[in-house]
Amino acid sequence: MFKTVLMIEKALSDDDVALVTTLHSEEKVSFVVLMQPRGRQDELLRALDDVALGHLDKAVREHDESESGPTVATESLEHSLRHLREAGADAVGELVEEKPLDRLRAVVEEHRADEVVVLTSPHFVEEFFHRDWASQARHKVGVPVLRLFASDS
Repeated sequence: MFKTVLMIEKALSDDDVALVTTLHSEEKVSFVVLMQPRGRQDELLRALDDVALGHLDKAVREHDESESGPTVATESLEHSLRHLREAGADAVGELVEEKPLDRLRAVVEEHRADEVVVLTSPHFVEEFFHRDWASQARHKVGVPVLRLFASDS
């Protein structure tokens, strides 16, 4: 069985589940999902990303939306795990409150993961400066790290 640590920041869509569960063709996959919703500390970076993508309305509205609460995050994680299981994968997961990359390294070692998949929305500012999860993870874990963009649906 192929073991993947999947880092996400929001609930997986049907397209996201289809993408990550078919990366290895017919091989059975086991996922450990680490979810850290983007909080208020990232508001400026998200607004800059929205502007870069031409989503000015989203940059303005996002300030008023508070989706990073524990209940929403827990429900999003449970939704993601349920959909991965329905697609035939083994899946467990946890919310990561702080230091997601330190937790990632520990989970990769603990589960003897074969790879890390970072599935998030585009974060152009962070990616440009190599401060995104995937860029940083490549220096912290001893397994391949794949960066994929989450579906907008």
